[in-house]
Amino acid sequence: MIDVDAFDLRMLAALQADGRLTNQQLADAVGLSASQCSRRRTRLEDDGIIAGYHADLAGARLGFNVIAFIHITLATHSPDNARHFRDLVQRVDEVQEAYSLTGDADYLLKVILRDLKSLSDIVNDVLMPHPSVAHVRSSIVLDRLKMTAKLPLDGIAPRRATS
Repeated sequence: MIDVDAFDLRMLAALQADGRLTNQQLADAVGLSASQCSRRRTRLEDDGIIAGYHADLAGARLGFNVIAFIHITLATHSPDNARHFRDLVQRVDEVQEAYSLTGDADYLLKVILRDLKSLSDIVNDVLMPHPSVAHVRSSIVLDRLKMTAKLPLDGIAPRRATS
């Protein structure tokens, strides 16, 4: 873990809220000069704390109306089979997130799709026929209660601040 001070944490919180802030806007928000913010932002990027910037698209406005979670159980538990499945997941653009799990399923996929036919296509034409897959179970999201990518920065104890 990389040490961050109170200024870094304020900068990170501000950038989580609006990643398009200029260095001057960021400086005004955290109480540093624009040049200090620029140096700190560059350090946070170089250290990998700021992993990137992106546009947050409204999927429903673009016709992506179905979110589903798909539980996958592998046919066999071998490194090769796991690698083949991971390669498959990387090729499927509809998979937004993929996790290796403990418990009943080996993997959990979050997919976003235009309609139920697209879900059927992914399950029946992509996942089920793949030789690494033994069992597929999907759950369709009825309503999204919360969605955020923001980290809970309040729980981080800052090191002593240096400007």
